[in-house]
Amino acid sequence: MKWFFAAIGLGALVIGCSKTDEAFDQLKQASTQELQIKTQANAAWGLGKFDRWDLDQNVGQLIFSNHDGTTAKCPAQIIGSYNSADRSWQWAWANPSVGDSLKIDSMKVKSYGEKNGFKKLSEAEWQGSEDDAWAMAAIACKVCGSQGIYRGPASDNLFVFISLGKVELSKGK
Repeated sequence: MKWFFAAIGLGALVIGCSKTDEAFDQLKQASTQELQIKTQANAAWGLGKFDRWDLDQNVGQLIFSNHDGTTAKCPAQIIGSYNSADRSWQWAWANPSVGDSLKIDSMKVKSYGEKNGFKKLSEAEWQGSEDDAWAMAAIACKVCGSQGIYRGPASDNLFVFISLGKVELSKGK
């Protein structure tokens, strides 16, 4: 979007930018920075370095495991999914294949978006980049007070964004 400035006395008026747009951009920036810090902290227990990940949708638990038996388990919520082939984002609350108990955080984000007039948080699906998908996950992490986000491959082009609760580690052999 191009910004047009019109001089008014000593100040300038930004035409084409609403307070809601500005507030959403500030939320995205703050959320992304917070998620980067949480991701660095989660690296201490090995986030991103496990051999395998599984999501038990029956109990809402994300399980990371290594061949030696080491595991990291945490409560989890599905935030949304991103399809890199068609560059589409879908919120978990709009996905019928996600169980209701795993949509709780995404529903909170939807409500927050509706309350504050942030369309990307309350529209079921939209087109964007993977960076946009990460920004939505970061906002969900901030709004819901999660410990972090994991992006797991669901298929060749589909990635699921999952929020993390408190992680419990167990050592293998």
